[in-house]
Amino acid sequence: MNVKTAALALSALLSTAAPAAAQNLNLRVMAPASPGGGWDQTSRAIQTVMQDEGIAKPVQVFNVPGAGGTIGLAQLYNSKGDGNLLMTMGLVMVGAIQTNSSKVDLSRVTPIARLTGEYEVIVVPASSPYKTLGDLATAWKANNALAFAGGSAGGTDHMLVGLFAKAAGVDTKKMNYVPFSGGGETLAAVLGNQVAAGVAGYGEFEAQIKAGKLRALGISAPRAQAGIPVPTMKSQGFNVDLANWRGIVAPPGISGSQKATLVAAMDKLHASKAWKDTLKTRNWTDLYMSGSKFDVFLKLEAVRTREILKDIGLVK
Repeated sequence: MNVKTAALALSALLSTAAPAAAQNLNLRVMAPASPGGGWDQTSRAIQTVMQDEGIAKPVQVFNVPGAGGTIGLAQLYNSKGDGNLLMTMGLVMVGAIQTNSSKVDLSRVTPIARLTGEYEVIVVPASSPYKTLGDLATAWKANNALAFAGGSAGGTDHMLVGLFAKAAGVDTKKMNYVPFSGGGETLAAVLGNQVAAGVAGYGEFEAQIKAGKLRALGISAPRAQAGIPVPTMKSQGFNVDLANWRGIVAPPGISGSQKATLVAAMDKLHASKAWKDTLKTRNWTDLYMSGSKFDVFLKLEAVRTREILKDIGLVK
């Protein structure tokens, strides 16, 4: 075997040793928010696992913050046909599109996969007279001014309070929702008895619940969650199911084969032990859904979110 033949053989061996996806995918993942938040954390977790597992190399993460992710969404829309670009997004963006009257909505991009989620909990101070969700609902119906604290107006926390109000028979347009910019402020308002109850993802309140400083009355999951000793809202007679989910979309105008490649890459990510370990470490709930199922889910979620926001008076 001459030198040229040997070199060609070595090159062929090396190329077949590398995973096919990694050969073809040089991904950029946009986090449409500032560093440190949920979308950024998800994007960087994807980056780490994809590179470590050889699903794609390199994977670059960049941030485009603003307007509930809709600035990033507009940038994604303007990257038509780019099969190497992904954007992390989720329920908050679905709502922000409507409250910000965004010119670009999710029907104009390419859905790839839903990845993770976190269920919401309703909590009260340990000293609160409300022992159950039913107690809180009864008091709320008697007094519409009862205050609930949570994240930004129109966000997941606000939506949950609206769904709870509707299920409890409370006028959603008269409910007293107090928005805060972060979970720490919400927690302080609840512990300081400035509000009757607080709403956030379970992780925001977990330490205080375990320490006995907060009482968790209900979680917005469809069924009991392992490791979370909080009764579901449904089990208490309130038909509420809401997850602060996160997913991945691509620009419009990519080919069918490009979309299939991206979906396959996310399927490999989800199937990997490294991703399962990431979910466990970060206490993220696995809500994986890809391909056409995610397409349908996004359409339905846009309709549902609009109805919720309309009920609470944030959109017409």
